[in-house]
Formats: sequence, structure tokens, C-alpha cells
Amino acid sequence: MQVYFSGLQTDISQPHLERGLSLTQATAINMIDMVGTGPFVTIPLIVSYMHGPICVLAWLVGALLAYMDGMVWAELGSKWPEAGGSYVFLQKLFGKWGKLMAFLFICQTVIQAPLVIASGAIGFSQYLSFLVTLSPIGEKAVSGGLVILLVILLYRNIQSIGKISVVLWIITGGTILWLIFAGLPHFKASQAFHFEVKGFDSSAIFFAALGMASLKAVYSYLGYYNVCQLGAEIKNPAKNIPRSIFISITGIVILYLGMQTVILGVLPWQEVANSKFVASTYFEHLYNHSIGQVATVLILVIIVASLFSVILGYSRVPYAAAKNGDFFAIFAKVHPKHKIPHVSLLALGALSFLFSLLFKLSEVITAIVTVRILIQFVSQAAGVIAWHYNKKEDRTYSMPLFPIPAIISIIIWVFIFYNADLKFIEIALGIVAGGILLYFLKEKYTTATE
Repeated sequence: MQVYFSGLQTDISQPHLERGLSLTQATAINMIDMVGTGPFVTIPLIVSYMHGPICVLAWLVGALLAYMDGMVWAELGSKWPEAGGSYVFLQKLFGKWGKLMAFLFICQTVIQAPLVIASGAIGFSQYLSFLVTLSPIGEKAVSGGLVILLVILLYRNIQSIGKISVVLWIITGGTILWLIFAGLPHFKASQAFHFEVKGFDSSAIFFAALGMASLKAVYSYLGYYNVCQLGAEIKNPAKNIPRSIFISITGIVILYLGMQTVILGVLPWQEVANSKFVASTYFEHLYNHSIGQVATVLILVIIVASLFSVILGYSRVPYAAAKNGDFFAIFAKVHPKHKIPHVSLLALGALSFLFSLLFKLSEVITAIVTVRILIQFVSQAAGVIAWHYNKKEDRTYSMPLFPIPAIISIIIWVFIFYNADLKFIEIALGIVAGGILLYFLKEKYTTATE
């Protein structure tokens, strides 16, 4: 098969990806993706924005969004279980404009995917500083070195990756359950459920704070769709992709709400809001400094687990685009032995390594969510609504109460986007505008060279 991109032509008759991931393995990959750095970094920020236990509203907004948007992903993933996720879905949903939408998603992913990985790597180095003192250069070296290690771990067949993912999920889930149950003997309900709206001069300021807090909560929930990016490697995808999505979301919602509630029932919210290592501080308060260090090591493993899953999923996007002729053909290569898109994996790792050296964590988190909202999440939800009305196709999974979940998803995404920092809104709009310009220039060049 011949593939073209920017006038380049390459033969990519390669081995195919294998459907080697079971429901258990796919769900483990989703759930370790969702946890990672997320709650351990965002809990202090969310509590600070909302001035106390009322922060549970932000977690509930994030949970509602995950379920509503998860229905969109479940429907698309079960219908088109291919590598690349949104790259495939946007093409299918938008007809003659599908190539443009998919191209915009690629442009977004080239920037956003390395940012996601960099955020985890930077969070890892920051949490490591609870155990050892690191200079700014040392933190960057740790972040970059972690990205290299993860690429090495992922350079193997999908069956081995699935087994590693299950082990990493056992560590992840076990650590969070330990955190929850360890705090119950010391839990103060009056402290955890002291819901007050203080420090907000008006309802407008309150909702702005809720928007910023919800953005951070959503960052912690992201990853429930990773199984869709691995669609070509899931066994029985029509059933297992929706199941994996909803099992993942339900499990993580329970763990997050339990974790946030117990922490606020043990530590004063002011201490939580000002903590750089909230989980480590929590365990140190319950036990001693040594146990706090042990817990920190487990949290570092959780962050590694999440990055393992994130890099795995995102490496399939450039592969899918290249396979379809919309990206550099070399990215469509599949390793002859491991049956993985190794060129895409290595390139994503290299860019993530660079980003981990350049950016700060607080900026990365906001950018990650904001730049994705319009093209990936809002467009997909709107596309599903139009698809239902315009094409009467058989669906292996159809969202209940259609179109209410998709509409709720759009409303919450727009609310979060509107309340993001202006500079990140401008970056998101700039990526869209630049992507449109680049797409038409590419199309003009490709037409001229044919």
C-alpha cells in the first residue's frame, strides 16, 4: 500500500496491530491512565479554589462530565474500534469536513499529548523531592529520564504491556484504598462535611472558582477514553470498549470521592490547600515520616503507571493518521516482532522528553484541558448528535436518553472552557486557526504535486 503526505510516498506494507488486550487489561490501562499525578497534584488546588470541603462540587462536576462524555466515547469506540480514537471518529462523523477535523485533532495532539506526558513526568520529579532534595536541574533530569524509561518499558508486544498494566493497577488501586481506610479511625465528619460558601464576593466569583476547580478535577478524570485509542488492539471491542469505559469511570469516581473526603476529614482544609505533597503529608500525619516516605514511593509508582498508559494510547494516534495518509508515512511502521507502532512511540517519547525540560506543571495542567475542549470533546459530542439524526446506522452501543448525555457533556465542556485562563483560551483558538490554515496549505500543495 502506498501512502502520501506532503509529496512523500512510502510503501508501508507492515505487520498489523494485534487484538491482544482483554477487558481486564483494557480497564486496567484506562484506570491507571486516569489516576497518575492527577489527584495528588490537583487536590490542594481544588480545595484552595473552593475554600474548603465544598470542593466536592468540582469532583461531582468532573464525574458527571466523565459519565456523559464517556457515553459519547462508548458509542464511537464500539462502532469504530480502530487505532487513533478521535482521529478516526472525527472523520466518520463530519463527512466532507471530516479530513479537516481529523487534521485539526492531529495538530492538537502533536502539542497536547507531549504536554500530558510532560505533566506527569514533572509531577513525578516534584513528588520525588519529598524523599530527596533536588536542584531545578536535577528535577528536569529526573523528568526527562523517566520519559526515556517509560519508552523502553513500552517497547514490547501488546500482551506483555497488558500484563504489566494489570500489575500497575493493583498497586494503584491498593495504594488509594490504603489511603482511604487508614484515615477512617481518625475521620472527623464535622470537618469533612462542613460545607460553606465563604470568601466569594458574588455568585459570579463562586461559579468562576467552580469552573477553575472543575477544570483541575476534569484533568484528574481524563483517560477514560484511552481504550478507544487502542481500539485496534482490544478483544471483542464492540462490548469491551463500553464496558471498560464505564467500569473505569465508576471505580475512579468512588476512589476520588473517598480520597478527597477522608483527607478533609483528617487534615484541616487550609493545610490541604497549602500542601505540596498532600498524600505524603496525610500519611505522615497518620503514622510517621518513614511511612510517609513509603507512601510517597507508592505514589511515584502510580505516576509511572499513568504515564505508561498515556504514552501507550497516544502513540497510536500518529500511527493511525500516517496509515491513512494524513501524516508522515514513517509513523505508520509497525515493529515486525512486537507488532507495535514503534516509530510513533519513539517520536512521541522524544517530544515528551523535550517538553518535560521546558514547562512548569501548573501551566501544563490548564493547557492540557483547555486546548482539547473544542476540537476533541465538544466537536465529538456534537458530531454524535448529528450522526444519530442524519444516519440511521446499526449501533453496537447506543447512549441511553439520547441526546441528553451529549448535550450535558457539551454544556459542561463549554462552561470549563469559558472559565479557563484567557491566555489558554487564546492558545486553543490559535491552534484551531493555525491548523485550518495549515490544512488548506497542505491540500493546495498536495494537489499541485499530484
